[in-house]
Amino acid sequence: MTTPSTPTPSATLPQTAPAPTHMRAPVPVQSRSERFTSTEVTDFPEVTGREVMWKHTPVARLTELISGELDGSPYVFDLTAAPGVTASWIGRDDARIGAAGIPEDRASANAWTNFEQALLVSITGDDIKEVTLTRAALGGAPRAAHTVVDVAAGAHATLILQNSGAAHLAENVEFLLGAGADLTVVSVQEWDDDALHVSAHFAELAEGARLKHVAVTLGGGVVRLNPSAHLVGARADATLLGAYFADASQHLEQQVYVHHDGPETRSRVTYKGALQGEGARAVWIGDVLIGPKAVGTDTYEQNRNLVLTDGARADSVPNLEIETGDIVGAGHASATGRFDDEQLFYLQSRGITEEEARRLVVRGFLFEIVQQIGSPALQERLQTAIEAELTVSVAAAS
Repeated sequence: MTTPSTPTPSATLPQTAPAPTHMRAPVPVQSRSERFTSTEVTDFPEVTGREVMWKHTPVARLTELISGELDGSPYVFDLTAAPGVTASWIGRDDARIGAAGIPEDRASANAWTNFEQALLVSITGDDIKEVTLTRAALGGAPRAAHTVVDVAAGAHATLILQNSGAAHLAENVEFLLGAGADLTVVSVQEWDDDALHVSAHFAELAEGARLKHVAVTLGGGVVRLNPSAHLVGARADATLLGAYFADASQHLEQQVYVHHDGPETRSRVTYKGALQGEGARAVWIGDVLIGPKAVGTDTYEQNRNLVLTDGARADSVPNLEIETGDIVGAGHASATGRFDDEQLFYLQSRGITEEEARRLVVRGFLFEIVQQIGSPALQERLQTAIEAELTVSVAAAS
């Protein structure tokens, strides 16, 4: 008969000291909504380029905006006149600042830490109006900016954010849409070739509010514009569109986030881009989160890229997260490719030259986005700008 061994007292077992807090492995973020947020730049670690949100970005070209000192003083702008639309500078303690969203990355937090006053654009009245906010004299010094667009309940407007000239700009833009408000915002980036622009757009939609957000990027050395829409109210509706044309050594990036929070909300995300030249780079990351309370959600996101020449690269990453089973529909799609030879052959068989056929294919590809803006004058101007880009791309491909 074997006598059971006597257990060793726990006090005599070798003890392993817990690892110091700074040595413990970080817990991976399980949901898009769990990302760390802060308005203070020092709360974020230095960016290495290995982080999920930075791994596709040329961070070395953006160091001054991510971690450097920024001029946050008021700047020169122009706003076209329209009834019910005003612009003014407000202090950092205004309750509307931070109401739509909080920075999720160091560049956004750096802009937030350094701005002195925010530019407030107030929109009231149920009459349909179109206004343009122009920034063309920011200069080449590193700058921080903050803008709040406050759209009253029931108000209707189209707001064009026209960006051109020299810029080294890090900024945050907030859109607050009251109940039943209807806002179309078109952000146009036609910066100089060496411009740097890092921007986070935050939108919060109340019950029945409708937002159409259009990002058109044609200029700039590095442009990283990340729009997010928080559909808080029931039956809120968001359409996020983008068109971009990347040339040699140009980096154009968009990280889109749509958070369905209220019931019966709807969203559509469509981004389309063309790339040409050595080192042309486009990045699109689309995150859609359907929260546990967002029953009846209807959402779809897609990204399409057309690579026109060798040496260009497009990264496209759609993500969909669903936390409730009671939805109308959810889906995503992504595609990157070259010219469709069958399309070119068909057009050439109808007597169209290869050069003109290529121009027609690309123009139709991008104009699908531009034609949804709803401003005839702006659509015509952007079509002309895209045509100018196409002239260069066709010559390069010939």
